[in-house]
Amino acid sequence: MSLFNDTSGPPAECFAVPGVSIWRLSVAQYHEMIRAGILAEDDPVELLDGCLVQKIIKNPPHCLATGLVRDALEKALPEGWHVKSQDPITLAASEPEPDVTVVRGSRRDYADRHPGPADVALVVEVADTGLQRDQVLKKALYAQAAIPVFWILNLVERRLEVYKEPSGPGEQPDYRTLRNCGPGEEAAVLLEGQEVARLPVASLLP
Repeated sequence: MSLFNDTSGPPAECFAVPGVSIWRLSVAQYHEMIRAGILAEDDPVELLDGCLVQKIIKNPPHCLATGLVRDALEKALPEGWHVKSQDPITLAASEPEPDVTVVRGSRRDYADRHPGPADVALVVEVADTGLQRDQVLKKALYAQAAIPVFWILNLVERRLEVYKEPSGPGEQPDYRTLRNCGPGEEAAVLLEGQEVARLPVASLLP
């Protein structure tokens, strides 16, 4: 297996020493490491912008909130969509495992691949100790992939951050709009630009 040396802007979390080049993995190389048994299914890492990044340890409030979001979305979705939880989605140079993802089609449609950006309507990250990673690194990755809507359920400040209008690829990928929803507000669930439900933010918070 060959790795390639790329200094074109890996995320800050990948740097051990400033100015030192980082060896980065492609998605194909990451998959080969899994197939070869170098990485096991339960290893606490995910591929983010070509770097193996340790996953955030989940405490009970994080797990509860993830389950509440998943349950609420499962009840809200029309036919033709389903919810995944902490499963991979394959992006150009990353394979994150969002806490909750709304995906087009049925589960059997993904028997031989993970969902890609065109399959995903909504990504949700539940954030407490990993809040900065989600607000900076994950947000940039999802915006670059043009994921239409990105939610951060911010347990620290007890609010839902709703990001929309992704920039797509570029030097500084981001979402053009942000709405902060407090516990007394509702958030719209959008599928292909159409509202299909509204969820009370308080019902998602632990």
